[in-house]
Amino acid sequence: MTALLLIVRLFLAWLVLCILLVLFLSLFSNHDFGWLFGLLLLSFTVLILPSAYSHVRRVRLIAGRIDRATLGNRHQRQIEVPFEANEAFALLDAVLREQPRVEGIESTRDSLLIRAKVRRPEPYGDGLLERIDRSGLLTWFGNRRNQVTGTVTPGTGASSSIVLLCEPDSPAWMDAIAVDHGSNLETAEALVRAVTRRVNEHRRNEQAAVQQTATEKELTVARLNLLHAQVEPHFLYNTLASAQLLTRSDPARADLMLGHLISYLRHSLPRAEQNFSTLGEELERANAYLEILKIRMGSRLTTRIDVAPALHGVPFPPMMLQTLVENAIKHGLEPKPEGGTVWVIAKAGDRDVSVTVADDGRGLHAESSGTGIGLKNVRERLRLLYGPSAALTLANNFPAGVAATIAVPKTEGASHA
Repeated sequence: MTALLLIVRLFLAWLVLCILLVLFLSLFSNHDFGWLFGLLLLSFTVLILPSAYSHVRRVRLIAGRIDRATLGNRHQRQIEVPFEANEAFALLDAVLREQPRVEGIESTRDSLLIRAKVRRPEPYGDGLLERIDRSGLLTWFGNRRNQVTGTVTPGTGASSSIVLLCEPDSPAWMDAIAVDHGSNLETAEALVRAVTRRVNEHRRNEQAAVQQTATEKELTVARLNLLHAQVEPHFLYNTLASAQLLTRSDPARADLMLGHLISYLRHSLPRAEQNFSTLGEELERANAYLEILKIRMGSRLTTRIDVAPALHGVPFPPMMLQTLVENAIKHGLEPKPEGGTVWVIAKAGDRDVSVTVADDGRGLHAESSGTGIGLKNVRERLRLLYGPSAALTLANNFPAGVAATIAVPKTEGASHA
C-alpha cells in the first residue's frame, strides 16, 4: 500500500504540474492547449511511473522492506561510538572520504561538522531520463547529486554521538516529484556499516592489547618468581655440613647455626603472588645469613647494620638485599685472609629509599664488577618492577672494598604489589 501511495502521489504531482503549465500558456494565448496537456501527461507518465516503480523495487532490495521511512529520499542515522569527540570526528572524516563518488568535502573540526557531495549512481544504466537530465533540460528540477552532513556531539566520558543526514542536493519540495532510486538510503547504510566496522576493529585491537598485556604480565610474574626464588645451593650444603660437624664438637653452636638456617629458609621460600616483601623481612633474612657466616668464619667477619625501625615496613623486592650481602661475602671477604666488615645501611629520601651493602674486602675486579648472574638478576628484576624509576649502582668503598646501592621509589612498590 505504501508503494502504491508513492506512485499515486508522484502521478498526481506531475498531473498538477501539467495543468499549471497549460493554464499558464492559456493566459497568453487563445489557442486550445488540450493536445499539449495530453502529450505532456503521456510523456511524464511514461517517464515517471517506471522510475517510481524502479525506486520501490530497489529500496526493497536495499532495506528488505517497504515503508514510509525507507521509501523517502532523505535519511537520518544516529550512531553512538565509544570515542571522544575529536577521535569520533576523525573516524567520521576517514569513513566519508573512503566512500565512492564523494566530492567537495568540507570539514570543520572545531564545530565537529563535515559536509560532502556524492554523485548519484545510475543503478539501471544510462536510461532516457538520465540522458535528458545530463543534457540540462531538467536541471530546474534539481541535479543528480546527493549530499551528506555529519555532526559529532560530545557525550559523557569517552563517548560521542554521530548523526548522519543523507539527502538529495535539491530543495525538499522536489521530493514530491522526484525519487532518488534509494541512493541516499544506500549511502546511509554504507556509512553506518563503515563506522560500525571501524568501532569493532578498534575494540578487537583493544582486546588484543589487553590479552597481550595479560600474557606479558604472566610472563613477567614467572620471570620474577624464577629470579627471586633462588637459594644458593652451595651455601645450603656448606651450612648443613658445618652444622653436622659442630654437632660432634660444639652442639650449642650447631643448634644456633641450625636456628639461623631455619630463619633464613623461612624468608627465602617463594610465596604465591608476592612480588614485594618489606625491608624488615629482608633484613631478617640477611641477618640470619650473616649470623651463619659468623659461625663459619669466626672472628674474620664483623657486621654493622644501620636501618631505622621506621623503614622496616617499606615495601622492598625480595632476595635483592640478600644478593648484595652474598656478593660482599663471596667476592669481597672470603678471599681475603683476614676477613673484614659488612655494612648494611638504609636511608630514606623525599621520593625513594636507598639500601647500601658495603664491605672492606678485595674491591672491584673481574669477579665482582657487576657482570655476575646475581647482579644481572637484580638489575633485571628492578627493570621489570619499576622501569627506569629504580637503579643498582656499584662504587669503590673507602679505604677498600665495594659499596652496592639499590634505590627504589617509596610508594611505587606498594602500587605494584
